[in-house]
Amino acid sequence: MTIEFNKNDDSMRLLISQMEKRLEKIYLGGGKEKIDKQHKQGKMSARERIDFLLDKNTSRIEMGAFAGYEMYDEHGGCPGAGVVIVIGYVNGKQCIVVANDATVKAGAWFPITGKKNLRAQEIAMENRLPIIYLVDSAGVYLPLQDEIFPDKEHFGRIFRNNAVMSSMGILQIAAVMGSCVAGGAYLPIMSDEAMIVDKTGSIFLAGSYLVKAAIGEEIDNETLGGAVTHCEISGVTDYKCKDDADCLSRIKNIMNKIGDYDKAGFNRQKSLSPKKDEKEIYGIIPDSRDKPYNMYEVIERLIDNSEHEEYKADYGKSIICTYARIDGWAVGIVANQRMIVKAKKTGGSSEMQIGGVIYSDSADKAARFIMNCNQKKIPLVFLQDATGFMVGSRSEQGGIIKDGAKLVNAMANSVVPKFTILVGNSFGAANYAMCGKAYDPRLIVGWPTSKVAVMGGAQAAKVLVQIEVASLKAKGEKINQEKETELYNKIKDKYDIQTTPYYAASRLWMDAIIDPLETRKIISMGIEMANHAPITKPFILGVLQT
Repeated sequence: MTIEFNKNDDSMRLLISQMEKRLEKIYLGGGKEKIDKQHKQGKMSARERIDFLLDKNTSRIEMGAFAGYEMYDEHGGCPGAGVVIVIGYVNGKQCIVVANDATVKAGAWFPITGKKNLRAQEIAMENRLPIIYLVDSAGVYLPLQDEIFPDKEHFGRIFRNNAVMSSMGILQIAAVMGSCVAGGAYLPIMSDEAMIVDKTGSIFLAGSYLVKAAIGEEIDNETLGGAVTHCEISGVTDYKCKDDADCLSRIKNIMNKIGDYDKAGFNRQKSLSPKKDEKEIYGIIPDSRDKPYNMYEVIERLIDNSEHEEYKADYGKSIICTYARIDGWAVGIVANQRMIVKAKKTGGSSEMQIGGVIYSDSADKAARFIMNCNQKKIPLVFLQDATGFMVGSRSEQGGIIKDGAKLVNAMANSVVPKFTILVGNSFGAANYAMCGKAYDPRLIVGWPTSKVAVMGGAQAAKVLVQIEVASLKAKGEKINQEKETELYNKIKDKYDIQTTPYYAASRLWMDAIIDPLETRKIISMGIEMANHAPITKPFILGVLQT
């Protein structure tokens, strides 16, 4: 191995270690004292409930662990957005579990909590995946109620989605294991089956204090909305459970009896490990986002037997398009090439192409490849590391916007499932063309080396400084080099913070930050869940010139 390889390896391992330390703190939710308090009440923590429910020694994907990260410090923080969401298996059936974390502000809903819950429901609806709600929440976080209550993607959308999923035949199970108040009280009754834990679970539109204030009635919360009330009198819940373990065991029993589902029919063969060592990815990815590397070396450490069949290998070299298998599943990979490459032109001439930039020929090739994958019913995997589309007069006159539009059109209208891995840079229109969050990837995750922004910090700072200097000159003011440097550094520092994967993950621009060695698992489990949902509409392009 070279010195550069070892340097890269050390850098990646450090980034992963930093990520894991942050996750360890997030996994404690509101802290050990709050977890101990739940135990004294006879309750498991949210993560303990999920661990008890999911099949042992099986794969799982946690969604949005970094949601809310460093976003609500003035409110005491909101680790994990106060809710734990995991895709896993219950009695062999793949499903998604949503568990309120009552150690974080009593499980109250912050704005990011609503966004994270809606993402879970979106995944369930797109993939016809059973969804299990483990409810333990005090409802909307009142100091921020205006940011979570009334809008289209706020709290009320949850119940709209409950109704839509019910009409789609998607199984929903609700277990009330703590508080379930106000508007949230509709969740159990809008699920297919609902259960409640005796003495710790409660459901009511208004608690005892509000009831007294509103109508003068004096009543305790247990009588008002406990397990006896809702299992024996109101009929709101279907099962009364003696404790958390009994409740979760009942869910397992229900999942054990559900029938199979119609499948989309994606091609899968026996899984093979990559021939090339996956761990070598650590040394391949540079310690700086400005350095080139060979994306083929990454691909060959992610795919079965390190074998693939490349489409138009000698054309449009700044994007790699190739067929392969990941954990046995057939996939079409669209990846940005970060090496400087020679591209052949008409007449046999060639020119050097900057790595990580999308050119017209690459965009054209990728659009056609996406069409082919749709025709063959092959899921798409996007490996993003691009600074944007090529700029300049030559590119503009060559129709870069038109060719970029072809790629965006084909990708946006794709009916096969798409999975996006942010390997490095995800800047500007390249984020869109390579299936960023706005283009409905079934899952989108980033490596610790990823960055998401309109452009890099240095480029943005240079542009904004130029604008500021021009503005001051127009007013007759002068700016010296020292002031210009100070302004540049201030803007760059702000952009550098906003381009980190943690900034993106905290706002759910990506579903998770992962160790690169988890990539195969993410894609495999993602295609498995997508296979629950048969493709029912044809692949039709919009306005597109070929």
